[in-house]
Amino acid sequence: MTAIPPAGAPETIRPELFRELVDLRRALHRQPEIGLDLPRTQALVLAALDGLPLEVSTGRGLSSVTAVLRGARSGPVVLLRGDMDALPVTELADVEYRSEIPGAMHACGHDLHTAGLVGAAHLLAERRADLAGDVVFMFQPGEEGYNGAGLMIEEGVLDAAGRPATAAYGLHVLATDFPRGVVAARPGPLMSASAGLFVRVIGAGGHGSAPHDAADPIPAACEMVTALQTMVSRRYSPFEPVVVTVGAFHAGTLRNIIPDEAVFEATVRTFSAAAGERIARESVRLCERIADAHGLRAEVRFVPEYPVTVNDPREYDFVAATASELFGAERFTAMEHPDPGSEDFSRVLERVPGAYCFLGAAVADDHRGLPNNHSPRARFDDSVLLDGATLLAELAARRLSPAARPRPDRS
Repeated sequence: MTAIPPAGAPETIRPELFRELVDLRRALHRQPEIGLDLPRTQALVLAALDGLPLEVSTGRGLSSVTAVLRGARSGPVVLLRGDMDALPVTELADVEYRSEIPGAMHACGHDLHTAGLVGAAHLLAERRADLAGDVVFMFQPGEEGYNGAGLMIEEGVLDAAGRPATAAYGLHVLATDFPRGVVAARPGPLMSASAGLFVRVIGAGGHGSAPHDAADPIPAACEMVTALQTMVSRRYSPFEPVVVTVGAFHAGTLRNIIPDEAVFEATVRTFSAAAGERIARESVRLCERIADAHGLRAEVRFVPEYPVTVNDPREYDFVAATASELFGAERFTAMEHPDPGSEDFSRVLERVPGAYCFLGAAVADDHRGLPNNHSPRARFDDSVLLDGATLLAELAARRLSPAARPRPDRS
């Protein structure tokens, strides 16, 4: 089996493919779509896959694309995933292909994920005769809080080849955390679980000059915000991280009017199922009891979102060894700590052994201090498209041919 040449020099791997991927990425960037309904994005992906020897299907309840490449010989099934949705962000980055849709931007790099997965499909189609098994390409909408992975699983993406996937891989570009072209991952927990805490404190409004004649919900809600931070720092081990961030707080209309209610919302991040279950119980109880102490009532909801993204240790070793062989050992970094972001590819990794990794896509040689993912000024370097496509394709090809796998040094 002929190995894909090392990335980093696009001209060594079909220059026309690189140009096609850049054009696709920029077309996606100009026309970002949010959530589960991505008709323009889906059409661009279908056009980019046209002519390849793939079995292509689209989602029933969302604008997903699933494509199956049948290898020349029977064997296991490898799933490769790329998410396609954008964010509700107005772009401020100074690029010639900036978003043409007000209030929408590919600020998290999913346009590169989509184009990179298209590239992997092209590279693997060229090597079809060498594949001992099948590859499923999972083009997913709705990663940014819409549970797109869960919905695709419900629609059968893990069995798209006619039998269950036996390994799954994905990657995420980062605008600032690592140097351009560096692959980073870790075994075990890679990214946090996420949940939402929604609190409504109900009191009785009145005149600001006479708070004793009202039941003011604002001080109680403020106390809850402070107490949640104290609870995390005083009841949870620093070696079992828990993050609670209140990102929205709303109450009142005028400085001399006590409102009937105050509401706030928090995001909660944990790195184990046990910590997630504990904070779910204790945060709700804390807010309810503070409200009761003030003679008020609180309606509190704790809503789990995505589970912890957990890399299978063996599959992590496989990714680390493959990336090091392809790009050089200096372009792979073993992360010491997990990332506090969350990712719905975690739902795939709950069911299929696999691994997720990061790929540095900084636009400058010094990545430090650049605008990060989700910023309206975030920028990503097109040159990493072939790094991502090459890595995904090689992971699938080697996973389907165990004799071609690198052998990681476990000493």
